[in-house]
Amino acid sequence: MPRYLSITLEKRGVSCVAELLDKDAPRTCEAVWQALPQVGPVHHAKYARNEIYTMVPRFAADEPGQENPTVTPIPGDVVYFSFPGGMLDRAFKEEKGIEALPGVIDLAIFYGRNNLLLNGDVGWVPGNVYATIVEGLDRMAEACHDVWRSGSVGETLRYDRYES
Repeated sequence: MPRYLSITLEKRGVSCVAELLDKDAPRTCEAVWQALPQVGPVHHAKYARNEIYTMVPRFAADEPGQENPTVTPIPGDVVYFSFPGGMLDRAFKEEKGIEALPGVIDLAIFYGRNNLLLNGDVGWVPGNVYATIVEGLDRMAEACHDVWRSGSVGETLRYDRYES
């Protein structure tokens, strides 16, 4: 039976529904599912292009490792990144308020085309595609673009279990 997430930009009041890809990324899906809800300040990507994300403390007892990885996410991809504490530079961690954490999880959605997960500091940054947006992508894409144009101050990105 498929499992679904509700992903919401809370201040903007916009949500979408994503189906977990349990066959392609079972460990990642289970880790995220067991840790829901997750919520944090939203950020818009600088380099990856059409991406919004939040960074949260590590939540899996055992990190899922790489599965169903990509460096070229497409619109509707919901992606999990795990960053050890030493991977992110000091200024970035301070800007995001995560400098005290031993590592973080980046929960991201991609809402447009032509994304490339290449970071000037560390090179390629593959992420686990663990869900795909199946409802509300157009409206969410408009809201994500508004985060880019109008700013993210005061906005949060929330992940919940979705029951239809």
